[in-house]
Amino acid sequence: MAAVYSAGDFRNGTTFEMEGNVFRVVEFQHVKPGKGSAFVRTKLKNVITGAVLEKTFNPSDKYLGAEIEKKEMQYLYNDGDLYYFMDNDTYDQMPLNKEQLGDCLKYLKENMMVKILSYKGNVFAVEPPIFVELEVTYTEPGFAGNTTTTSGKPATLETGLELQVPMFVNIGDILRIDTRTCEYMERV
Repeated sequence: MAAVYSAGDFRNGTTFEMEGNVFRVVEFQHVKPGKGSAFVRTKLKNVITGAVLEKTFNPSDKYLGAEIEKKEMQYLYNDGDLYYFMDNDTYDQMPLNKEQLGDCLKYLKENMMVKILSYKGNVFAVEPPIFVELEVTYTEPGFAGNTTTTSGKPATLETGLELQVPMFVNIGDILRIDTRTCEYMERV
């Protein structure tokens, strides 16, 4: 039996059904104005289509929770437009396309463990680990002692991901990247 949520209970990551769709709360804010009744302002992501919408709720509105299945699987390889993942318990393989992978594609390396998210058997997202370690394949040469600019320089990583890195980073360095913010964390 799925849980029932009132809008006042919404938190980041809460998934629920509304109008025949499944939404995940991306951001929420409880607002208590001086006049009038309180409300909950949210940013929601449709977990199937990926569309994001902003909506306000009465805190007492009730919604049926959506059971999202999360399964840890290992990325094996890609063959054209399909990317293959393996269940390490059953050794079953599951092909997914680029649309199903979404932003995870920027961090995906062979043998990486990821979480496959599905609703009623339909895969809608792939979550990479929070931190990934990727090699720098291209960046301009660094300059020792050049710490006057705080903006850094662009770098391309082995998966094709491009991001800003500190001036001292060079080709061949392994960097730890936060996949939630797509930011450089440290050199490994």
